[in-house]
Amino acid sequence: RIEFIITLAMASVVGVVVDAVGAVVGFTPNAVDAQASATCAAVAAWCLVGSWVRGTYSFVDQLWSVAPVVYVGTYAYHARETVAGARLAVMFALTALWGARLTYNFARKGGYAGEEDYRWAVLRKHKLLRNRAAWEVFNVTFIAFYQNVLLLLITLPAAVAYRSTKGFDLMGADGAAVACWCVAFVIEAVADEQQWKFQQSKRDLAPKVPAWREDYLRGFLTHGLFAYSRHPNFFAEQSIWVAFSMFAAASARPVNYFTPVIIGSVLLILLFQGSTAFTESITAKKYPEYKNYQACTSALVLMPRFKALPPPKRVRTPSSRRSS
Repeated sequence: RIEFIITLAMASVVGVVVDAVGAVVGFTPNAVDAQASATCAAVAAWCLVGSWVRGTYSFVDQLWSVAPVVYVGTYAYHARETVAGARLAVMFALTALWGARLTYNFARKGGYAGEEDYRWAVLRKHKLLRNRAAWEVFNVTFIAFYQNVLLLLITLPAAVAYRSTKGFDLMGADGAAVACWCVAFVIEAVADEQQWKFQQSKRDLAPKVPAWREDYLRGFLTHGLFAYSRHPNFFAEQSIWVAFSMFAAASARPVNYFTPVIIGSVLLILLFQGSTAFTESITAKKYPEYKNYQACTSALVLMPRFKALPPPKRVRTPSSRRSS
């Protein structure tokens, strides 16, 4: 079957990647690594075949909050009776909490109801990707393969923790990792909730918020956490996985925060740089006032505004409110 052949091919490539990463971070892949890698290959193959069968490219988006939970859970299960068990149990609990909340947020926006991320349709019109063959190469290499490997790499700290003979220390580096992770998680949850309430009320699906009156005219949210960052949820998502990598540091003797295991979170940050720029290029075309927002508000890191945000100039008509 084509799915089986593709899975084998993906498994071979993922295996090579894992071996290469293992050499960089200083460990030899074992049976548990192989199990996580095989799962990653199967997920990548599923996303690729699904895109061919259904003609949609959001399968990775739908599994984004699920796959890392499975990978971390694999290591936590095999470490349950070892000295690494406590740390991996905490890492799994945090990842499961992250996955459950993100899955819920994605589902309420229609992510599992067949709605494709609007950015894929825009990207398909790019001059380098208009050709069918070029798009399929992009689909295989980036959408299906790279993104799924990235989801495996951001959970690499679990592989390091699995090999550790150092116990969990809530008052030490492990505690610092938990604290940083929780702060980032709360920021992401609050930002997503504020954005959800704004979008619902903008579409008259929820009561209007008086403090957001000018934002309804602009068409986008600039209050709450969005007064300090244009994408506080993006910033928090990256911070969550940087904090997660701290568990790898806590697993080392002595504690080492500058470990090659951060490769996953570094690649995630790089992905978000491109994704954020692309998203904003679309938003700026849709909302004329967005350039004023860009000029005075940080893109990612939460900080005070550079200068005051000018009031909106464009009055949005009822028809424009329904179509936005």
